[in-house]
Amino acid sequence: MPAHPTFREALRFWLKLGFISFGGPAGQIAIMQHELVERKKWIGQERFLHALNFCMLLPGPEAQQLAVYCGWLLHRTRGGIVAGVLFVLPSAVILWVLSYVYVAYGEVPWIAAIFYGLKPAVMAIVFAAVLRIGSKALKNGVMWGIATAAFGLIFFAKMPFPAIVFGAALIGFAGGRLGWSALTPTRSDEGTQTNALGSTRSTWVYSARVVAVCGGLWAAPLVAVGLWQGWSGTLAQEGLFFSKAAMVTFGGAYAVLPYVAQQAVETHSWLAAPQMLDGLAFAETTPGPLIMVLQFVGFMGGWNHPGALSPLVAATLGAAITTWVTFVPCFLWIFLGAPHIEQLRGQKVVTAALGAVTASVVGVILNLAVWFGWHVLVPTGTWASVDWFAAAVGAGAFVALHRFKVNLIAVIAASGALGLAWSWV
Repeated sequence: MPAHPTFREALRFWLKLGFISFGGPAGQIAIMQHELVERKKWIGQERFLHALNFCMLLPGPEAQQLAVYCGWLLHRTRGGIVAGVLFVLPSAVILWVLSYVYVAYGEVPWIAAIFYGLKPAVMAIVFAAVLRIGSKALKNGVMWGIATAAFGLIFFAKMPFPAIVFGAALIGFAGGRLGWSALTPTRSDEGTQTNALGSTRSTWVYSARVVAVCGGLWAAPLVAVGLWQGWSGTLAQEGLFFSKAAMVTFGGAYAVLPYVAQQAVETHSWLAAPQMLDGLAFAETTPGPLIMVLQFVGFMGGWNHPGALSPLVAATLGAAITTWVTFVPCFLWIFLGAPHIEQLRGQKVVTAALGAVTASVVGVILNLAVWFGWHVLVPTGTWASVDWFAAAVGAGAFVALHRFKVNLIAVIAASGALGLAWSWV
């Protein structure tokens, strides 16, 4: 059995993850599955899926919340804070730099070329994740049926992601009440090192402290800019708007982006529609959660409406407060809920409900993989425009990862280099 990681070992991993977490939630979940469960064996498979199921039911970016949960499992509060902060911080810095380059100089060709090579590698990472997670989670025909139904409902019927996951949870709950053993996964990771941390019990005092600290941190910068610039100022309006968005973003970035785009472009005039699309492209091709596109919106809002500040200062503060109010709630949800979720691991009804969610999540991740793959390989939406370079890089990356178990960082670096070389050719 691998030794339980020291805090310094975990710190190095979370820092690395912050720089290689490409591909949106599916890619990021795939990387954590590969690194934490399969390679390092710091967290057992069933416990990882148990955490993932809970995060899928929460508002906000599920991959970042999963990182916070895993960090909390390994080193409790300080582990969760480090995992969550480092998951976002590299992306926030990179996106700030790209945002400034965008408004000051326009598109930089060599950066676009590197991202062009990264996209098919991310596609390969996501498809490899579907195979690995599916092989671990889908233990029988019932699980396969739920996964297939979830994929069909979201891909063909365009049913909202939250409805599918909550529907699966209800099916699992009912199945657990009726004693369906097919929905209760075999507990195969009870001996993993995550159990070395002892009790995960939560008390009312602990819960009240979490709410007070996280709630205070969430509100502090919002109150500060409101008192400083007035509640009608751009910074305060961004803080209020994205605080509300953080409460209702079930289903990840794609579920909330239409609403955000409409409000940011039409109601507040923080940026133009083409700029919104450019921001989404930045978020899709840089490490970190896809919801980081909101930081770009906050940056552009400050840049276009600086008030008495310089455009760069206003843009930087707008990006900072947007990122802050988007991600601080994630720590609240995990630190408040994770101890209770861990206590419920032995209850068959809850385990069955989360087992059904596991199966539906496989279908949802497959949908994300197909969606991402389609946009990478067929960028204009017609088969006549198939990108054969992207197809070749994606196939090579998939074989390297799935067949030869090549290091993930090496695959990402090689793909970016190929994209740059292809642009020269």
